[in-house]
Amino acid sequence: MGKKAERTKENIRKAAYQLFAAKGFKEVTMTDICEKTGLSRGGLYRYYAEPGEIFSEILSEEYEIARRMEEHESAKAILEDMLEAIRVEIMEKELSLSLAIYEYASLGNEEFFTRVNEKAKKRWVSLMDYGMKTKEFKEVNPEQAAELILYYYQGLRMWSRVIPFEEQTAEYYVETVRQMLYAVNG
Repeated sequence: MGKKAERTKENIRKAAYQLFAAKGFKEVTMTDICEKTGLSRGGLYRYYAEPGEIFSEILSEEYEIARRMEEHESAKAILEDMLEAIRVEIMEKELSLSLAIYEYASLGNEEFFTRVNEKAKKRWVSLMDYGMKTKEFKEVNPEQAAELILYYYQGLRMWSRVIPFEEQTAEYYVETVRQMLYAVNG
């Protein structure tokens, strides 16, 4: 697939993300996505057959963590970028895919979410292993810490759909992760 096609697919995913975050999974149609992207139905169907395919791709997108570690970037810099993105997401309930994720899972896609969750956990574990290797993070049980980080975040994201959080709530999450991983003098 050429660069133009990849850019088009990326634009479709970005527009669909906003729709899924606002409306949930069940309420988004291909017509909605056409309207949001400005593509004709034929143009959209050239890339995706249905909303579930787009949603699956959105949730499966890989993060830049592995590349950044391969380039020997600081573990702390990678973590701080992740924490900033998470902090913003916690406070921005309109950007939350939580409702859409639960709707999609309820349609018989639990196995897909198991895989997505395992990939997320592996990303966190690899970052923690990398940070401990570079001595930027203190020694922790990466499996245990990854689960705590993931499920704490997922709980906040789901609750942010139904109750307003103060900015301090997002800061508590970020600070908790920092305290868990950074050495006392780090």
